[in-house]
Amino acid sequence: MPGLALSGLLAVGAIKLGNFAWLQSHGMSALTVAIILGVVVGNTVFVQMAGQCGSGVGFSKQTLLRLGIILYGFRLTFQDVAQVGLAGVVVDALVLASTFTLALVVGIRIFRLERNTAMLIGAGSAICGAAAVMATEPVVRGRAEQVTVAVSTVVVFGTLAIVLYPLLYRLNLQWQFLPTSPSVFGMYAGSTIHEVAQVVAAGRAINQEAANTAVIAKMVRVMMLAPFLVLLSAAPRLLGCDAGASAAKGKLAGKLTLPWFAFAFIAVVAFNSLGLLPKAASTVALDIDTVLLTMAMAALGLTTHVSAIRSAGLKPLLLASLLFAWLICGGALINRIVAAALA
Repeated sequence: MPGLALSGLLAVGAIKLGNFAWLQSHGMSALTVAIILGVVVGNTVFVQMAGQCGSGVGFSKQTLLRLGIILYGFRLTFQDVAQVGLAGVVVDALVLASTFTLALVVGIRIFRLERNTAMLIGAGSAICGAAAVMATEPVVRGRAEQVTVAVSTVVVFGTLAIVLYPLLYRLNLQWQFLPTSPSVFGMYAGSTIHEVAQVVAAGRAINQEAANTAVIAKMVRVMMLAPFLVLLSAAPRLLGCDAGASAAKGKLAGKLTLPWFAFAFIAVVAFNSLGLLPKAASTVALDIDTVLLTMAMAALGLTTHVSAIRSAGLKPLLLASLLFAWLICGGALINRIVAAALA
């Protein structure tokens, strides 16, 4: 109970702070604030409280996280897919696959990062930011500091995207690399910006039409989280990886461990698509989801040591910056090619 109470207290504080207009305008959601608060407390007073709070914090970081990912499905419907059409689905899938593959190739082979670190950074950049990092962690069994490093890169480059994408929109009006319609640029923004909150902030900085399309494209990208987790879990066996590989060396175990919460997430999306849940009940479910995910983020911060983040060095940041550049340039190219091919 002490650990749950501490995680809950930090979550409530993060949700309150996340409602501030300045933080919202800069794409700083309650999840981001929670991990910052958690890191601050975790590296100060929590050191003396770890014995009493450890089990509750661990429960928040693991079990509550999975429940939060499941309830996240109430934010999505299969109707979202219909609104962006086949082109939107293809664009999101190509952006996801190319970004994650680039993270693995460059992160592991060139920067010599641990496999889990590269995977977590790749998942955050390719899908939906911090939520994707947290959802991927149980599958790859990443350490707390690896997760925090990955989330930090999402915060840095996602915040930069909020400022950069409105500038790119104005440049595109002159260059016309993409069609100049706000909805087309919204598709580009939704398929390439990290966090949902950051997509909203960047889209609104352009106009409401761009924001609406960007959010729908982003939601479709979020829906790809579940099949991504299933494929990631099955990858070691499909690729014939050594079943005896050590997790301490950043290897995935050869044993196939399907993420059950990914299937539950899909089931919730399917149920939500039927429109049977009353609006009041849906609002309550989303509020509970926000609390659960924020508690998980706070717990993650509590178990993260700043010294471990420092020891990671500049390589994770360099990898994330390369992925950010690919999302901007490669994402624009993918949007252009798919739009032309399916026109």
